[in-house]
Amino acid sequence: MNVFQLIKSDYRKYKNYGGSFFGIVFFTQGFWAVFQYRIAHFIFEKIKWQPFRFLFTFMALIGQKTIEIITGISIPASAKIGHSFYIGHFGGIIINAYAVIGNNCNISQGVTIGVSGRGTNRGVPVIGNEVYIGANAVVSGKIAIGNRVVIGACSLVNTPIEDNSVVLGVPAIVISKNGSKGYI
Repeated sequence: MNVFQLIKSDYRKYKNYGGSFFGIVFFTQGFWAVFQYRIAHFIFEKIKWQPFRFLFTFMALIGQKTIEIITGISIPASAKIGHSFYIGHFGGIIINAYAVIGNNCNISQGVTIGVSGRGTNRGVPVIGNEVYIGANAVVSGKIAIGNRVVIGACSLVNTPIEDNSVVLGVPAIVISKNGSKGYI
């Protein structure tokens, strides 16, 4: 997908949760952060000629920091996020620069997707498709989160999670295999 198709898929996802064009574009902080990320990621991936890359990367960084200050959402341009990404509520969202998030994922306020571990286990999560991450959850370490997973609010996920799992707790444990149908 090109950058315009990605932005359109994100907008459609926000539209599915309600709201008008005016409300989504001008008053939805999560959409602002995702929109800015899409532009910055496009520049990060596509502009290779050094003088232009420096200029556009600097402009994207200013945009990212502005959005981060206004919304409390930090999504670095180097993160890899699939289409139809939805941030349900603004504030306190931190995504590591090397994080990989699949298609059609939802995250809530206070979520951290970050680096953790020691030695060869140190790293950043790879999150599958159709994953719902609840409020104030932390997903960290060199782990893989499967497809159609629900991570409950206030959970700490630091071990791999299989497809269609619902996890909850500190540390998170699998409480069912019902998956994310109905959450996404």
